[in-house]
Amino acid sequence: MIPIKFLLLLPILVPFFTGILAVLSWHQRQVQRALSVAGSLLLLLVAGLLFGQVKQLGPQAVQIGNWQAPFGITLYADLFTAIMLTLAALMGLVVGLYSLANIDDIRQRLGFYPLYQMLLMGVCGSFLAGDVFNLYVWFEVMLIASFVLLALGSERRQLEGAIKYVTLNLMASAIFLAAVGILYGVAGSLNMADLALRLRTAPPGVVTTLAMMFLVAFGIKAALFPLFSWLPAAYHTPPTAVSAIFAGLLTKVGVYAIIRVFTLLFVHDLAFTNFILLILAGLTMVTGVLGAASQNHYRRILSFHISSQIGYMVMGLALFTPLALAGAIFYIIHHIIVKTNLFLISGITNWVSGSYELKKLGGLYVRLPLLAGLFLLSALSLAGIPPLSGFWAKFTLIKAGLEVESYAIVFTALAVSLLTLYSMIKIWTQAYWKQQPEEEKRPFPTNQSGWVLRFAPVVLLAACTVTIGLGAEYFLEIATTAAEQLLNPALYVQTVLGQAVGGLP
Repeated sequence: MIPIKFLLLLPILVPFFTGILAVLSWHQRQVQRALSVAGSLLLLLVAGLLFGQVKQLGPQAVQIGNWQAPFGITLYADLFTAIMLTLAALMGLVVGLYSLANIDDIRQRLGFYPLYQMLLMGVCGSFLAGDVFNLYVWFEVMLIASFVLLALGSERRQLEGAIKYVTLNLMASAIFLAAVGILYGVAGSLNMADLALRLRTAPPGVVTTLAMMFLVAFGIKAALFPLFSWLPAAYHTPPTAVSAIFAGLLTKVGVYAIIRVFTLLFVHDLAFTNFILLILAGLTMVTGVLGAASQNHYRRILSFHISSQIGYMVMGLALFTPLALAGAIFYIIHHIIVKTNLFLISGITNWVSGSYELKKLGGLYVRLPLLAGLFLLSALSLAGIPPLSGFWAKFTLIKAGLEVESYAIVFTALAVSLLTLYSMIKIWTQAYWKQQPEEEKRPFPTNQSGWVLRFAPVVLLAACTVTIGLGAEYFLEIATTAAEQLLNPALYVQTVLGQAVGGLP
C-alpha cells in the first residue's frame, strides 16, 4: 500500500512530470501522445487508490516539508475531494484518447500535450489545496494552461472567445487575490482548518463581505448568474477535445471551491448566505436554459447548458441539508460525465457532417445510428429522464427541496428540466432526425483509427452514465457520506490540526 503522504502528492506529481517529459520530447509527437495517455492512465490509477484509502480510512491530510499546520502547505482529501480527483482523472484519460484523433499537427507542435497535463495538474491541485493561498495558486496554474489551450492555433473565432474568457477570469483572479489579502489581514492565517476556528471570532460584517467577495470570484469561474457570459462566448471556439475537458472540469473547480468555503469557512450567517446562493441558483438555471433554447449552434446550446446545470449544484449547497448536499455531489458526478460526453459527440457530428450549425445538419439517425443513439442517451440523462443518472440527481435535489418546503426552487428546477429537454430535442430533430440539406451532404471520413479513437471514449462515458443510473443507490450512498463530512467542519479541523475541536457548527 502506498503511504498516504505520497498518495496525496501523486495526483499533482503525475501530470507535472508527464508534462515535463512531454516538453523534453518536443519534436517527437508520437512520444508525446503516448506519454499523455500513459500519464492520464496513471493519474486515474492514483486517484482510484486515493479514493479507496479515503473511503476506508476517512479524511487524510499531509503537511508538505513536515511544517506543522497551520504554518506550512497542507494537502487535504476527504471523500468529496477523492470523488472530484477520480472524475478529473477519468475525464483526463477519455478526452486525452479523443484528442489523439481530434488535435491537429499544428496544435501538437505548439505544445498541446504539455499544456493538457499542466491543466490536469492545476485541477488536481485545486481539489487538494488545504489553504486559501495555494487554492489561488492552483487556480492560476489551471487558468494559465486553459488560456493557452483556448487560443492555441490562433483562429479568429478562438481569439475572440479567448479575449472574453481571459478578461473575465483575470477579473475573478484579482477579486480572489484581494479577498485572500483581506482574509489574512482579518484572521492572520490562510490555512482553511485554522480559518474555520479564527473566523468564528472575527467581526460578522467583515466575514460576510469576504464571503461575498469569494462568491463573486468563484462564481465567475463556475459561470454563475450574472457572471457566465464568457462561457458560451468561448467554449464553442476551440477544438472539441479542448472544449470537452473545459466543459467537464473547469466550472466544477469553481463549484468545488464554493462548496468548500461555504461549508467550512463562511458558516456564521447561514440564513443570509444560503438565501443569496438559492437566488443565484434559480437565476443561473433559468438564464442558462433560456440561452440554450434560443441558440441554433450545437456547441453554443451545450455551453449555455453548462451554466444552467451549475444552478442545480448550487441549489443543493443553498438548501444545506445532508440530502441536498448529497444531491449536489451526485449531480456533479453525473454532469461531469454527461456534459463531457455531449461535447465529444458534438465533435464527431461535426467531423462527419462538417458543421455545428443545426440548419446544416441532419440525417445522422439513418446514416450513423450509433452516434444518434449515444447522443440521445446523454441528452435524456441531462434532461433528467429515468432511469439515467440525471434523473436520480435531480430527484434527490427535488426531494431535498420539498423536505425544507422550498417550493419556488423546486418549481424552477422542474421547469428548467422541461426546457432542457426541449433544447435537447431541438438538437435531436435538427442534427439527427431531419434530412440533411443536399448541398451540405458529404462522404464520411475513411480514417478507421479516427473512428475508433473518437467513439471509444464516447461509448465508455455513455456506459458510465447508464451504470450510475442503474447503481444509483451505491453512488448516492457515497455522495451522502461525502456530504456528511462536508457538514462536519470539526472533522476537517481535527484531520489537519491533529486536535479535537468542539463548538464548530
